[in-house]
Amino acid sequence: MSSKLVIRQPQPVMDSRESDEWGSGICDCCDDVPGCCFAFWCCPCFACITTKKYGQCLCLPLLDIFGCIPPITMSMRVSMRHRYGIKGTMCKDCVYATFCVACTWCQMSREMKKRNLEIVLVGAKNT
Repeated sequence: MSSKLVIRQPQPVMDSRESDEWGSGICDCCDDVPGCCFAFWCCPCFACITTKKYGQCLCLPLLDIFGCIPPITMSMRVSMRHRYGIKGTMCKDCVYATFCVACTWCQMSREMKKRNLEIVLVGAKNT
């Protein structure tokens, strides 16, 4: 009887720390028109896809349905600020998450696109 241990590691990424500010404003929808249209018409789907790209559980944003302040949207925004070293406050994150849900998810998606640079591993063996 043999057992096989499978370990799944996250993909290597390098985040560029260009600034301690958001790369775009909360209402800069013209920076990514297709993404913002998708978020406006189907925010739950857009939020789930963005969460998955961020490295979290795909269905996590669906838990926002149960509260008046969307806890997952706020948590993702706070987490992203900490990951990228962006200045801000939890109070501001709470206001944006409560009153500008689609715009908040669009801003986080744009930030991920701007700051995540994939690393190409030379000589890495895929097993």
